[in-house]
Amino acid sequence: MTDLFAAAGLEKDAPHPLADRLRPKSLAEVVGQDHLLGPEGALTRRIASGALGSLIFWGPPGTGKTTVARLLAHETKFAFVQISAIFSGVADLKKIFEEARGRRALGRGTLLFVDEVHRFNRAQQDSFLPVMEDGSVTLIGATTENPSFELNSALLSRASVLIFRALDAAAIEKMLARAESFEGKPLPLDSLARAALVRMADGDGRAALTLAEEVWRASAPGEIFDAEKLAQIVQRRAPIYDKAQEGHYNLISALHKSVRGSDPDAALYYLARMFDAGEAPLFIARRVVRMAVEDIGLADPQALFIANAAKDAYDFLGSPEGELAIANAVIYVATAPKSNAAYAAFKAATRLAKDHGSLTPPKIILNAPTKLMKSEGYGENYAYDHDEPEAFSGQDYWPETLGRRKLYSPTSRGFEQELSKRLELWARLRKAKSDPDAGR
Repeated sequence: MTDLFAAAGLEKDAPHPLADRLRPKSLAEVVGQDHLLGPEGALTRRIASGALGSLIFWGPPGTGKTTVARLLAHETKFAFVQISAIFSGVADLKKIFEEARGRRALGRGTLLFVDEVHRFNRAQQDSFLPVMEDGSVTLIGATTENPSFELNSALLSRASVLIFRALDAAAIEKMLARAESFEGKPLPLDSLARAALVRMADGDGRAALTLAEEVWRASAPGEIFDAEKLAQIVQRRAPIYDKAQEGHYNLISALHKSVRGSDPDAALYYLARMFDAGEAPLFIARRVVRMAVEDIGLADPQALFIANAAKDAYDFLGSPEGELAIANAVIYVATAPKSNAAYAAFKAATRLAKDHGSLTPPKIILNAPTKLMKSEGYGENYAYDHDEPEAFSGQDYWPETLGRRKLYSPTSRGFEQELSKRLELWARLRKAKSDPDAGR
């Protein structure tokens, strides 16, 4: 078979995509991440100090995370090892760690780049900790998901999170100009079509170069495409969002406020507009979950389950079938009773914790695992609520110097009406226990 390819004058490997051929050769060629790589950028400072440290690159696809990791290895003279969490397992990691320790013994560091690092489970993430601590490996993990939710706290405590931003129109234009110079020919697009192509890339540099390659491949000599023809060729609509992506934020804000205002029809209209514009459905689904906890809360606890189930259903079904699940959730949260009482209570508790975060809880609710702690009164006189009448002791659990505070005030809407009754009952019982004469 090899001889047949050779006789035909064909290469064994397919030509590299334009995005790969135009991969930056130095950090100075990376576009759109000046906050990291500019003169005062976070990475620029780390390189200058000679202390790179382990890093988590968080940002959307096509923003340069892999490229920057490769170039950092070149800058630091480290051996570069790249793996994907999707295709790698424990055996692969053990082999990489052993090789890294061998290099370290010879005086050379290893920069391990892990793509989709959030896809490793908790135990796999923990396996990085020893080699990060002993210096065998400098880890750079790349993720499109929020590290706070997807990565172990132990891993996050040993790595700095750097945010890669979606490329703006100027950065995409710079990449297209570089592609035209590399190819030695302009893109056969009129000004409106070129602007549409930039919007189609949606902040993804790799997508922009892939689209440019499709355009060159489809064009005949001397042909110039307008925006309509461009959409036909690449089979992709330009998002309706403007260059500053104001439309993106305007529509999600309109959807959220329509839900908050209990208008399911308006909410569905804005939802459909976002789908039609090519907005990521999981971004919308996450916002619906946020609506459920912020604007409905405990007035209808079922809202959170419905919103989460819609997100999971979309994950399972994909587009377009899964979009209906999100639509169902939008209708549910729009028609649910509204309350921001839990949201307001949590904000108040957060402020209180920041102002009084060093206070010790009362001794009655602290465990006493040692004799010394027992002698100091830890756990003394604690009343086990299940042994008390109505399973309620009425004890004061607040720090003594702070005193009891009221943070959560449920509304009279939906399920919170029931919670309000419970709180009122417990307040009466607490008062009766603290002042036995009050009930006489």
